[in-house]
Amino acid sequence: MCGWPTRRPEVQGEISVPPSSHHSFDVLIVGSGLAGLSAALHLAATHRVAVITKRNLGDGSSGWAQGGIAAVMGEGDTLASHVQDTLVAGAGLCDPEATRFVVENAPASIRWLQSLGVPFSQEDGQLHLTREGGHSERRIVHVTDATGAAVQHTLMDQVRATPNITLFEHHMLVDLITSAKLGLPGQRCLGLYALNEVTDVVDTFSAPHTILATGGAGKVYLYTTNPDTATGDGIAAAWRAGCRVGNMEFIQFHPTCLYHPHVKSFLITEAVRGEGGRLLLPDGTRFMPAHDARAELAPRDVVARAIDFEMKKHGLDCVHLDISHQPKAFLLEHFPNIYARCMELGIDMARQPIPVVPAAHYTCGGIVTDLDGRADLQGLYAVGEAAYTGLHGANRLA
Repeated sequence: MCGWPTRRPEVQGEISVPPSSHHSFDVLIVGSGLAGLSAALHLAATHRVAVITKRNLGDGSSGWAQGGIAAVMGEGDTLASHVQDTLVAGAGLCDPEATRFVVENAPASIRWLQSLGVPFSQEDGQLHLTREGGHSERRIVHVTDATGAAVQHTLMDQVRATPNITLFEHHMLVDLITSAKLGLPGQRCLGLYALNEVTDVVDTFSAPHTILATGGAGKVYLYTTNPDTATGDGIAAAWRAGCRVGNMEFIQFHPTCLYHPHVKSFLITEAVRGEGGRLLLPDGTRFMPAHDARAELAPRDVVARAIDFEMKKHGLDCVHLDISHQPKAFLLEHFPNIYARCMELGIDMARQPIPVVPAAHYTCGGIVTDLDGRADLQGLYAVGEAAYTGLHGANRLA
């Protein structure tokens, strides 16, 4: 294609750089989590789609999610209540229009996932709904305590079976290609460069539409629930291309990450507290009621700050999350993966509390977009955790 560079940018020294491969599609999607794969499936009926991901298809953050997805699906719950809970959790900094849009469309999104075959947990023939911090009702649709893995595997199977989607694994985003960088008129994204980590060659991808679904930046923190892929690549690339980013100072810390010398980044789902789990000091004292009237079911930022306060006050390495008052059969039914992982480490959650610490969990800010996902640069879009629509405000509702 005339005008397209065929070599990666020069580096210092006499290093020979092999020519890159060039790929052309209708849509480029960078990232293979829930946001990226959902976009690919919706667009593949009418567009030739490339999904570009830095590791294997399932190695992003989505597969690590445990608790579930919030949507108004139960009797007695209302959209207005869900909107209000979101605004409260976001400390009044959520965009009301974006909040209403997401809440109103959440039930349809759950039904779409069901139509693809996601095996959401059922009870008496109905979706089993659990509760998490900041919610005034039970509205968390889940697959026991491994919701993200179930959703991710279902979407991966669908994507692999869709002819119009081409997968590029082990391709790491280097930078966006813009009209300005090529000396062309206008302000438009024309594609991207990605390092093929197998061949060590920078490939060129061109398309009229590029979607960044690259997730957040949790790996800049020592304690995080995120995988190694969460390094903010897409957000940084959009900023370098001249797009606005917003609210990057608001990083949500999940209150309960497992604290153990042999394990990093293992989340203890919010649903443990939703089903009656209590946060305790080492001497067994319950402390959350002294910090907030909602106790363990306060929003994540409130609970995380309370744990941090108690750890610093008492010189603790961690606090404890206790749900041993629930029957073992209940725990095995609702939290089979957490139970098994804790047992591997010698922690029987049916008999003893789980040591936990707060950990960086979610990037509330990101690339500024409208409700259609459009960024400031024509032809560039952002979805999922990489995007900032105004939905989350200062804190993301569980």
